Amino acid sequence: MARGEHSPACARRWRQQAEARQWTMWQTVQAIHGCCGVGLLKAHRLARGWSARQAIQELEYLCDDNDLGSPRASIDLLNAWENGRARPRPQTIDLLARLYKANAVRLGLAADYCEDGDTQKVVVVQAGGQDGPVGQSIIEEADDDADRRALFHDMLLSTALPGGRFFAEVERTRQDIDLALAAGNATEDQLDRLDEQVLRFRREYMDTASVTMLCRLMLELSGVRRLLALRQPAAVQRRLLHATTMLALLAADALMRLGDTRQAAAWYGTARTASDDIGDLRLRALVRAQETMLSYYYGDLTDTVRLAREARMLAGNAPSSPAALAAAAEARALARLGDRKAAKAALAEAEQIFARMRGSSQDDLAFAFSERRLHFYRTGTLIELGAFQVEESALRSGESFHSLDLGLVLLEQAEHLARDGDMEGACGLAVEALLQVPIEQRTSIVVNRAHALLTSVPPEQRDAQAVRHLHELLMDTLPQTPLAQALAVQTLATQFPQRSAEQEGHESAASRTAARDDLARDLGHDLQRDLGHDVQRDLGRVPSEHARPGRPTMDFA
Repeated sequence: MARGEHSPACARRWRQQAEARQWTMWQTVQAIHGCCGVGLLKAHRLARGWSARQAIQELEYLCDDNDLGSPRASIDLLNAWENGRARPRPQTIDLLARLYKANAVRLGLAADYCEDGDTQKVVVVQAGGQDGPVGQSIIEEADDDADRRALFHDMLLSTALPGGRFFAEVERTRQDIDLALAAGNATEDQLDRLDEQVLRFRREYMDTASVTMLCRLMLELSGVRRLLALRQPAAVQRRLLHATTMLALLAADALMRLGDTRQAAAWYGTARTASDDIGDLRLRALVRAQETMLSYYYGDLTDTVRLAREARMLAGNAPSSPAALAAAAEARALARLGDRKAAKAALAEAEQIFARMRGSSQDDLAFAFSERRLHFYRTGTLIELGAFQVEESALRSGESFHSLDLGLVLLEQAEHLARDGDMEGACGLAVEALLQVPIEQRTSIVVNRAHALLTSVPPEQRDAQAVRHLHELLMDTLPQTPLAQALAVQTLATQFPQRSAEQEGHESAASRTAARDDLARDLGHDLQRDLGHDVQRDLGRVPSEHARPGRPTMDFA
């Protein structure tokens, strides 16, 4: 690599951006040439991802296939041509033009004296002194970014489900952030505003619908990407990367709740890239501790244990939220794996770390390991260990859990009842779990688990009262993505066909009301008193005066 050139990793990042934006090879060559400090001839090779040895081999194959004779080229000669220390013969220039599907001008081996300009849209890149895509100005980027922001703004105001275009733009935003991280001047006011916004998002996250929060995060990250586009002074860069890590973690968690595990994993990867770039061990530990939830709910439990232990190693011996969260996550996963002794030891360590922490009262702040979070993980671990009665009173306390956490805990307990053969009790507890979660937060992370429980009910028990109520509630609480919703409707309609009109006619309105009251008492709640008209709407499909136009009973369905 000649002096002043960027490392091959810089060209690799340009190839990734070219693939994401569907650039032509010539556009990619220009980007690498303008950014990486290499000549056009070398830029052609790097744009294809070839080493010097591969390029010589490809040239030899070309000559053999077309009977062009020996190319009379070697790795040393190619390096000399690319670095301007020598010039290839005219016959070799022709072979190189064939190889790279270009002409001598685009290879940098001839001058262009044409008066008419190139009409093809190209990538304009200013050469930078840093290793990375620095100072890039892409002609189509302004329009693309405006369209993307308009899409997220429209989605915030829309009553429709998010479609494929929406999630594709979420993916492109993540890719742009990754590329900006590879390259990355901001004022103190900008950084202060960004820190305040991140803190606001963390405070509002638990009580905001996932799709709404995701739109707001994407809009904020679009602005952060511009600040990252040029490398900053070290102190500024650290603040930007810290904010990027937090925003990416929030996006990953929102996507996990919506059931998009592929994009959730990718955003966790982005958060990891940003945190690793800072080198802050505690922040790196936080990313890995948060990522344990994805593998716990959707993946391999051994990955959960591995990530938790990696986070604990990074967090060190000092008491902190990441250390406590990692120990608690490890305990819950080990309990589900059946390692009772190790699970109890990890849970005891999580409680000891939390007891040593100071200032742990930020109960409303996402990623802060509060007493509520400890209670959530402790309860989940004890449920997996079979100690249901230990936390029974806490399950009925609204002060002990966030609403979504309580729903997840009740669903875990329902799954244990189902494994013990009490399907009706499990379905009744699943109904209670769904009703504990506000309707705008009933995302795939809870709906899919309740749906799986319902579909596991044997055919001979599907007419049970609690089973029917869970079926009705799930029909009004469908997943918040079109494909998942269509699959859920198809499955529920196949396995739980609607009763005939004659059967329905035998049930009076009074008997249906009495049945709902009986179920509420069985669950240990006076649901009508606590949740009012929303419960009647969920269980009895009473139209809500608060329902927005264009949507069925469930706001997102």
